[in-house]
Amino acid sequence: MYGFDGFRIRVCARKRTSGSVVPRFRGKADSCILGFVGFLTMTQPLATVDERAQLLANGAARAAEQSIDLIPVVRLFTPDAHATWLLAALDPADGDTAWGLIDLGIGMPELGTVKLSDLAVIVGPRRRPIQRDLYFRASRPLSEYIRLAQADGSIPD
Repeated sequence: MYGFDGFRIRVCARKRTSGSVVPRFRGKADSCILGFVGFLTMTQPLATVDERAQLLANGAARAAEQSIDLIPVVRLFTPDAHATWLLAALDPADGDTAWGLIDLGIGMPELGTVKLSDLAVIVGPRRRPIQRDLYFRASRPLSEYIRLAQADGSIPD
């Protein structure tokens, strides 16, 4: 049985003497408890409205084949799996395909595309979802992040 986002509520049944089953919630000391799936958080969007607008504008510039060195807009990461996505553009045709520097935590960061809808359902080994770095501010263009990431084996910052 599922409650609020992030909660999983387990209900234990207790049999009455009359034979009917009555669901009940048990406390911490019992074997059936209110449990968490992962941890309690309100799922944040992978990009704010302003970030999405900037990503779409960068995507339109890429689609028009303007040769510009884009500044990354969003940094996404898995808190428990060492994967990082540094996104600079969003395809204006579908609004879901993002382009940027992808580091899956195996020492080989590469430029590529990923669907935001796919990222929204990924969880790490401890069942923690992908999060947006709320404090990320790009300090260099994407080409510099690529150069540093390929030299170090991971995305800097």
